[in-house]
Amino acid sequence: MTSQAKDAPAVRGDLFDPACPTRRLLDRIGTKWTSMAVKVLAQAAPDEVRFAELLRRMPGVSQKMLSVTLRSLVRDGLVARRVEPSVPPGVHYRLTPLGLSLDAVLAAVRDWAEEHMAEVDRANELSDGQQDRPGSAGV
Repeated sequence: MTSQAKDAPAVRGDLFDPACPTRRLLDRIGTKWTSMAVKVLAQAAPDEVRFAELLRRMPGVSQKMLSVTLRSLVRDGLVARRVEPSVPPGVHYRLTPLGLSLDAVLAAVRDWAEEHMAEVDRANELSDGQQDRPGSAGV
């Protein structure tokens, strides 16, 4: 990072600007795998978590999807990665301060989803039932 970029004032993004990278970041942090990985890493903070432990604690995630998710989080500065020089190499992850700041936000979204999932399911069922009736207009 150049001194100029480091010293430049922070520019706030604008979600409604099609060219704004905020959209890309929201796509990344809005996935279930990101939310789960951040939660597991936050629960372990400040300790590190090995890749295999993350895989075990995130039911349903494939090795490839976990690798892709972690690579993106490392690239975005939300997660730090450390490789232990052993055979086989041990790979450890932890949240950075920026990643820790994201955990509270994602925790609120996770809590909301867990609390309101039954209501959303009922709304889906009602909507699906109305769309199946003859003469109903599609959205």
